[in-house]
Amino acid sequence: MKVKVEYLGHIKTILGNKREEEIEIKEDSSVADLLMTLSNRYGEPFKKAVYEAGSADVKANFMATVNGYLLNQLNGVKTKLKRGDHVILMPVVSGG
Repeated sequence: MKVKVEYLGHIKTILGNKREEEIEIKEDSSVADLLMTLSNRYGEPFKKAVYEAGSADVKANFMATVNGYLLNQLNGVKTKLKRGDHVILMPVVSGG
């Protein structure tokens, strides 16, 4: 099945200015499975910035949404994905 992944902020630079793409994943995949697919595709820069295998969440300076809901509003990286879901990976922005 395919899901759409959108990249915001400096993650685009890590991925060669890629803003979005459709990723083919197996039926009944979770967000963790998707992140592992992306980690395998983009290697160390992605792992270092966004997600390490076996982690309970994305890195502290990143957040992810599925169809507009933050992972902590769902089931974290264990959230199951469905065909056509829209996942956004973005850095946490803070200001004052």
